[in-house]
Amino acid sequence: MKVLYLVRHSKSNWDNPELSDFDRPLNERGRHDATHMGIRLRERGVAPDLMLSSPANRAITTCKEIASIIGYATARIKIDRRIYHAEEEELITLLGELSDTQKTVMLFGHNPGLTHLANAVFIEHIMNIPTCGIVAGKLKIKLWSEVSPGCGKLEFFDFPKKNKDKN
Repeated sequence: MKVLYLVRHSKSNWDNPELSDFDRPLNERGRHDATHMGIRLRERGVAPDLMLSSPANRAITTCKEIASIIGYATARIKIDRRIYHAEEEELITLLGELSDTQKTVMLFGHNPGLTHLANAVFIEHIMNIPTCGIVAGKLKIKLWSEVSPGCGKLEFFDFPKKNKDKN
């Protein structure tokens, strides 16, 4: 069995119209949400073998913030350019290439690809993974190359506004 966490990047800053989509940083709320979602993951005892992120500024910043809170060395974070704006099929291909020694993987990326992937793998009807939202589940597979639609069971879907009292 494998465990997969899908994390959408936190809220980004649109104040500078000259910045490319790729370079947009997190805004104040985005930094706050990343911190608090990291705390929620730490409280759940989440300890990934691999944290894999899109190289987009907002995604890698979210990843590094959560890594620092859950005790994952930021130097161990892997970046894969293919995650940036990837669709469901591309993400399944990417997951299929992972080392089978990695049981628990946390993937940081973007919508709509992450929402489509979550719905396919976990057979769910999530309309939208909001910014800094996390979808997690167990995959009934032994090898990452076996990732396919319907191979997983949803464990939880959490996002910053779900439990406002925890923020």
